[in-house]
Amino acid sequence: MDYKAKHRFADVGPRKIRLFANLIRGKNVDEALQLLRFYPNRGAKLLLAVVESAYGNADHLECPDPDGLVVSECRVDGAPTFKRIQPRARGTAFQIKRRMAHIIVTLSEPPEEAPELTTDEGAIANAPVAPAPTGSEPAPVAPPTAEAPAGTPPAPTPPTSGA
Repeated sequence: MDYKAKHRFADVGPRKIRLFANLIRGKNVDEALQLLRFYPNRGAKLLLAVVESAYGNADHLECPDPDGLVVSECRVDGAPTFKRIQPRARGTAFQIKRRMAHIIVTLSEPPEEAPELTTDEGAIANAPVAPAPTGSEPAPVAPPTAEAPAGTPPAPTPPTSGA
């Protein structure tokens, strides 16, 4: 079962939170909480609160093993942007964009790994196999070697100038 938590209209830009979302995605929930707990960034604190909320939802819904959950989805989407004006010289104005974000975290059980099926020869059943030759391919040719035939003497080495 999946356990979700959302924080909508978080007052931090999505790019600043995505750094931490990428950091914890796919990790165990305890490991994710430990990673986020020691970052001083505001985005990390907001994401930490959402992960703790999803963990609390799992505990409230009586998850059999809340400590074994994995952060399966950690998404940070853009939210509406507040547009403000900063007065500048000579009657002009610069636009200030106050960006917001929606943070979505989903915790789920780790995927069970399927056992590898083996055939009677001991080879793995799902392993890719090279295609059989069709007969239209040219035969492989051995690369030429630089060795002289067995009956000829070796070539003399050129004299070196002694210095």
